[in-house]
Amino acid sequence: MRQPDLLVVLLCAAATVTAGCATSALDMAPERPDRPWQPQTTQAGEIIPGASPSTATGNGYTLPLNTAAATIPPAAALDTTHAYTLPELINIAESNNPLTRVAWNDARNAALAAGLAKSAYLPYLSATAMAGYQAGHGSSSTLLGTAGTDTTVHGTISVLSLQWLLFDFGGRAARVDAAEQLSIAANIGFTAVHQQVIYDVTVAFYAYEAARARTLTATQGLDNAEAILTAAKARYKQGIGTVVEVAQATQNRAQAKLSQVQAEGAQSDRYLSLLSALGISPLSKPKIADLPIQTLQPALRDPVDQIVANAVARRADVLSAYAAEKATQSRIKAAEAEFLPKVFVSAATSYNSGRAAITAIPPIGQQAPTVNLNGSHYGVSAFVGVSIPLYDGGLRAAVLTQARNDAESASAKRVRTTQEAVRQIVAGQNTLQTSLASHEAAQALVSAAQTTYDAALAAYRHGVGSITDVLLAQNQLLLARNAYVDTYSGARTAAATLALATGSIGTAQR
Repeated sequence: MRQPDLLVVLLCAAATVTAGCATSALDMAPERPDRPWQPQTTQAGEIIPGASPSTATGNGYTLPLNTAAATIPPAAALDTTHAYTLPELINIAESNNPLTRVAWNDARNAALAAGLAKSAYLPYLSATAMAGYQAGHGSSSTLLGTAGTDTTVHGTISVLSLQWLLFDFGGRAARVDAAEQLSIAANIGFTAVHQQVIYDVTVAFYAYEAARARTLTATQGLDNAEAILTAAKARYKQGIGTVVEVAQATQNRAQAKLSQVQAEGAQSDRYLSLLSALGISPLSKPKIADLPIQTLQPALRDPVDQIVANAVARRADVLSAYAAEKATQSRIKAAEAEFLPKVFVSAATSYNSGRAAITAIPPIGQQAPTVNLNGSHYGVSAFVGVSIPLYDGGLRAAVLTQARNDAESASAKRVRTTQEAVRQIVAGQNTLQTSLASHEAAQALVSAAQTTYDAALAAYRHGVGSITDVLLAQNQLLLARNAYVDTYSGARTAAATLALATGSIGTAQR
């Protein structure tokens, strides 16, 4: 077979094999859209790539059990005898919540990116060593026939090269400034994550305390229901009560018991939500300190205009948007510098230990190609030059246009972020004002409801009141107490929300 024919056959075979390998990978996907996927697994249950096994396991849409993936985080090492306050819980969250670790790594990577940008100011030095073997065959026709020659040479070549960009009209400076601004944005994001963790723990803590207070209220309601049932039975024994009254009191006690069970379930849910906000294992069982009822500070009623003026300038999202806008401005300068010349210096020294001849060493990794080699044993060269871009098919113009578009978008995003920040602050202030007013009203309601209940129960015990009045008073007292708890927790939560909106939640909300 002639050489060209053999080459065609080899190319066709290679194309066929390549196409077959690409399409055969479809065996790794589910066979049909309406049939379960049957993966290949190891003995430990780990899913491995490959076609589905020929025999179905019959597990339907249930995935295999992988024991290696079933690593449950251990419970946090906490003091089970200590009741943790809100500041202590926040410290636990900042140390254990995975979000803070991720934000820290992001900030470090952004700082490293700025360092990479600064490395463009330094020269690049590389060393290369190559060993080569060259063989050749030649033939020529003479009067005596065809003469052939075979040559072989070998040797080693060592090269030390240097490339250094000396001046680029501010292109590197602009890229460094952009990277530093992004590093600032990442650091701001790190602070924002901690603020969000503090807020999440604070809100979860207040919600848990409200649920715990509701449980105590439900327990007190059950005690009141027991007292009403006892009074109804006593009146019935004295002949002044009826069976209906006893039945109503019994029903009321059963309802109070159900309310207590539901309150305890809600408290357990809120406790689990608090553990989730802390970022620790749900198997942990920290003891939570009681939240003392304190008088809400009048300072929380500051005018919203004053709050907005002091808050926008320190909000994390506003500062981050500002840094991003400055980074895009620097990218414009870097793109504009690509239209200007660059001054560089290049040097190389080489050594040839054999008879091998080579005109250039191709680029390897980050090393630029070395093209100033010669056939002598030693070679040294140094150049100072100017690179002037002439034509690139509009590439630099497109990059510059993109940079300007990004800068315009970043400016618009900063305006939008500021507007949204003001909206959140105003909404948070309104919610806080409403919560404070509701809490004051709930305080008065509890006092009035308690007086009504005590009077209704005393009258019923002395035979001058009805059980309907007592049951109604008891229910109203329960609702009033729950309203008091909810409004207090709501006011605390609203204060935390306003602190987050104003960017001042860097410390625990007491």
